Amino acid sequence: MARGCGIIQYRQIKQVLLIFIMLNIQENVPLSKFTTFRIGGPAKFFVVVSNEAELLEALKYAENQGLDFFVMGGGSNVLVSDQGFNGLVIKLSNAEFLIDGLSVEAGAGVPLAKLVRETGAKGLAGVEWAAGIPGTVGGAVRGNAGAFSRTTGESVKSVRVYDVAEKKVEDYSASDCAFGYRDSHFKHDKKLIILSVKFEFTLGSQEELEQKSREIIQKRVSIHPHGMGSAGSFFMNPTVENQELIQEFENQKQTKARGNKLPAGWVIEYAGLKGKKMGGAIISETHGDFILNTGGATASDVIMLESFVKQQVRDRFGVQLQREVEYIGF
Repeated sequence: MARGCGIIQYRQIKQVLLIFIMLNIQENVPLSKFTTFRIGGPAKFFVVVSNEAELLEALKYAENQGLDFFVMGGGSNVLVSDQGFNGLVIKLSNAEFLIDGLSVEAGAGVPLAKLVRETGAKGLAGVEWAAGIPGTVGGAVRGNAGAFSRTTGESVKSVRVYDVAEKKVEDYSASDCAFGYRDSHFKHDKKLIILSVKFEFTLGSQEELEQKSREIIQKRVSIHPHGMGSAGSFFMNPTVENQELIQEFENQKQTKARGNKLPAGWVIEYAGLKGKKMGGAIISETHGDFILNTGGATASDVIMLESFVKQQVRDRFGVQLQREVEYIGF
């Protein structure tokens, strides 16, 4: 882990807080309107922060009030409890963005769509595969978001985080981040809050990158459900030992399985579960890895449907699905 100049002690940051900060902390704010699932009860307290000073002030408020806190980005890839969150939800909206040659530094609150758009316009190749994915830079790094055999972590140079326990800022090199399939060090260490990310890109053709982004968006539109709330891909692609299932996939799709991993959406579809509905939650008819909110779905509906899908896939194929979506307030 890079230390030294990348570390700002809490007492140094505290000097910034001498400037009066007025946080607009709201009470009983419905979280459904801040998530792509459009599901969830209220946050006991809710605040939007746009810079590090405001974040630290919000954390100080939570500490002083004895509150649990949760840092939210774009609201994708999460499911909020019907009872909401009994603490402080901090919506991180820091949107600093700087391009310097092949390097880009982006605040954790920068929309992933902006990162794709701005880098493509400069002919910087590395994240064009993420075109059309909702969420923010911080969330994409935390979960090592990926698609089309590419991942966020491949382009990360370093990550700047705030350590809540140690009350200091640290820089993590790419190797410190422990990136894996839909995984990173930050996903397992709740005391670390991603503040900003430095990316390193390669030089490409602006025209080709923008064309590729358009094609990827069109592909997403053609296969991903639209018009209803969802958290995006709900389950991670499972590693499968069932060789008959792997052979069936390869025969149907005329492609080789990657390292014995099969697409969760295909496994769910092959189990005959597309269109399965519980309450207001349904498995998409167009993509088996999407659970949709048909209108009025509760978190309980989603959990029951998730449990049913896992049980069916496990009983039929001996495959244990793991969810990609993070639960909040449970």
